Amino acid sequence: MRHEAEKINPGHTQLRKVLCVVGPLILAMGILLVIVGAIDIFTDPFSGFPFAFLIFAGMPMIFVGGVMTQFAFMGAVFRYVASETAPVGKDTFNYMAKGTQPGVRDITSAIREGLTEPQVGTINTIACSQCHHPNDADARFCDQCGNEMITNKRCTKCNNENDLDARFCDNCGNELT
Repeated sequence: MRHEAEKINPGHTQLRKVLCVVGPLILAMGILLVIVGAIDIFTDPFSGFPFAFLIFAGMPMIFVGGVMTQFAFMGAVFRYVASETAPVGKDTFNYMAKGTQPGVRDITSAIREGLTEPQVGTINTIACSQCHHPNDADARFCDQCGNEMITNKRCTKCNNENDLDARFCDNCGNELT
């Protein structure tokens, strides 16, 4: 792992070692200065040489030391967090995948059927007048029931041929039965 970090940023290991030592040292010094300044304020506020100003010197040192320490140990903290959360994420994903499989199968089947089965009214298909099963437009008999395919309706008034689904004659307007 350190080897990979060195490829990306030469000197990474050296910088991390410095931060691991200097960060906690500055942090500890800042905490010590704040404690000394606070003790001086509460024990002898009117002494000849007040140490209360040490609080103002210690606060920035606490901040800088804390940030340096955070960067020094960030990789270790993130590796720990990842090792704790990755199994939970994996289990959650597997649970969701297992729970949604039937629904995904249903959707996949519906899509496959929609793409492979001819739909009535699409180009090159016609519905059987008996069972309404979709058949090829040039079929003479139904694939499903064997009934002879009727491809048009004749008008009883003018003998004109009309589409099978027409309710009125294209030629004379007579209602088709």
